[in-house]
Amino acid sequence: MADSPFPPTVYADRLRRAAALAAGSGASGSNGHPAGTPLIVTPGPDLAYLTGIRSESFERLTALVVTADAVSVIVPRLERAILADSAVPGLAAAGVTVEVTDWVDGADPYALVGARLAGGSDPSGTTVAVSDGTPALHLVPLIERLGLKVVLATDILRRLRMFKDAAEVAELRAAGQAIDRVHARMADLLRVGRTEREVAEAITAAIVEEGHSRAEFVIVGSGPHGADPHHDVSDRVIEAGDVVVVDIGGPLASGYNSDSTRTYSMGQPTAEVAAQYAVLERAQAAAVAAVRPGATAESVDAAARDVLTQAGLGEFFVHRTGHGIGLSVHEEPYIVAGNDIPVQPGMAFSIEPGIYFPGGWGARIEDIVVVTEDGCEPVNTRPHGLTVV
Repeated sequence: MADSPFPPTVYADRLRRAAALAAGSGASGSNGHPAGTPLIVTPGPDLAYLTGIRSESFERLTALVVTADAVSVIVPRLERAILADSAVPGLAAAGVTVEVTDWVDGADPYALVGARLAGGSDPSGTTVAVSDGTPALHLVPLIERLGLKVVLATDILRRLRMFKDAAEVAELRAAGQAIDRVHARMADLLRVGRTEREVAEAITAAIVEEGHSRAEFVIVGSGPHGADPHHDVSDRVIEAGDVVVVDIGGPLASGYNSDSTRTYSMGQPTAEVAAQYAVLERAQAAAVAAVRPGATAESVDAAARDVLTQAGLGEFFVHRTGHGIGLSVHEEPYIVAGNDIPVQPGMAFSIEPGIYFPGGWGARIEDIVVVTEDGCEPVNTRPHGLTVV
């Protein structure tokens, strides 16, 4: 278990802001949270963001409970050691008192949650906001045993996690540089005669060698497989003349993720492929140029889509232009038609238009960008052109 990547003061500030959002009338958002809604956060990116606790969700309940006047952690005794590598031990010195209660098999952890919510009184009827990754295994007992009314905490927590502070941006830069180093090695990793699976295995090793804790995903889509945006890998042998989509990423030790796609040509591309790819390259550049404070997420999506549509390729762009990134590979904000949220400094997301010709070939170009005061900063700097290997 890695140490918490940031000092306790960072997590103390996050917990205070989470409590303030939950307690204030502004917490209602689209989910209608009443003022004073407590938070229940189970293992996953939200818990890691708020406390530095990085663990999985098991059949034994671990939960952070945040009310207007208290912060509590409920944890199985056999898993209490995970707190040592989190920010929890240092939060008191940072001005936030955390009550830690452990429990042993045979005890009722849901009753412990109820006691923190109601100060020992009956919590029945209390409205709580739960993290959206809470498994039904724990959500149902919270409702049935305690009589809680449950809403999602997404509206509260996304307001915090969407905006990256300087330390988070530094981690995203480091992740971007690490995955760029993997793409820089592609001439050695991606070869005619290898199967997609063999290439993916080599890339997976390179991702770790270049500074990630693991590979979260490796997509190698060669030839017609490149026309499937979410193709994984297969035993297809890569052939001369193939266009190959390589979409890769993973977390650093801090938990912050990389995600970058480049497209490669196994030998010189045909004139048609080169011309269509050039349009995609212009579309990706247009979307990056459209990122500035006050622009809406949907306007950034439209900037890429319009270039492709004007060239007669709009129907072959079949997914959104981007997604937020941080402790999760996919998080808010989503760069998609219909999302009128204004982008603001500190937001980080992908710009990744693609074109996909079923049965033929596909291509995608993806950078992660961080919104600045006057535009954006791409954290990926590898060339965007169709790289011939």
